[in-house]
Amino acid sequence: MAKGEIVLGCLAPHPPHVVYAENPEQNEAFSEGGWETLRWGYNRLARKLKTIDYDAMVIFTPHWQTYIGTHFLGLPEFKSKSVDPVFPNIFRFNYDISVDVELAEKMCEVAGESGIITKMMRNPDFRIDYGTITSCHMLNPEWDKPLVTISSNRNAHYYSPEVMNEQAGALGKACAKAIEDSGKKVVLISSHSLSHRHFVTESPLPEDMSREHIYNHSQYVWDMKLVDMMRGGKMREVIDIMPEYTEQTIAETEAGGLTWMMSAMGYPDYPAEIYGYQSVIGTGNLIAAWDPMEATREIVL
Repeated sequence: MAKGEIVLGCLAPHPPHVVYAENPEQNEAFSEGGWETLRWGYNRLARKLKTIDYDAMVIFTPHWQTYIGTHFLGLPEFKSKSVDPVFPNIFRFNYDISVDVELAEKMCEVAGESGIITKMMRNPDFRIDYGTITSCHMLNPEWDKPLVTISSNRNAHYYSPEVMNEQAGALGKACAKAIEDSGKKVVLISSHSLSHRHFVTESPLPEDMSREHIYNHSQYVWDMKLVDMMRGGKMREVIDIMPEYTEQTIAETEAGGLTWMMSAMGYPDYPAEIYGYQSVIGTGNLIAAWDPMEATREIVL
């Protein structure tokens, strides 16, 4: 059997506002648009994905939080409604998700063998988090690829961002080995914003773009520092400063998603493809991708 491989890594922020603005039939709320910089960036990255041959998407989400170990979805289908607990007015999404259980079980097994506490989630009534749904819908609105969803063990909460970084890196290595052993071609997705200080009130019209801006200038400066390092192919250095960045910007990187993905991809030393950056309720959101194939790697922005 041929070795499996990671064919693309995607940083895919999940503010539910971008799904709301797209008005897909699965979402009950209706909008007049908004957040076009992010949406158009997602649209372009989704078109790139259509040109890539792959078997499954593997997504690490900060909104499936587990405190004992790392969990993986373990049933072939999950079908229900996901309502955002903070923004129920804009996100009430009826989902029907297929899961690559074989790949999920392989990741669970290999991670367990490496010393990581793992568990398969086999509750048919388990509600899929809006982070998974938002990132995957924006990257693949046809929903024609199976998923593996990985929970975020809250090491940063119990211990420190440094422990989070170490544990997420170990999980990334284990997942990479499982993918290689599986023989499958996989797209990795790290679902989160960058800086994550956000406003505590909402405008009467959520899609009023005159109200959108980054929470403060220091958040923006930190985010741009990371973007510059990504453009320069300095992902090892990005992960090295991740604990400080996370503490300074209250970033969603605290869940470990970016560290997990970069570890699985061997800390790329080639430039990231940058698809767009925009604020949503004060948070900094970057869409980026890492293409291991030099022939198909692009300078997007």
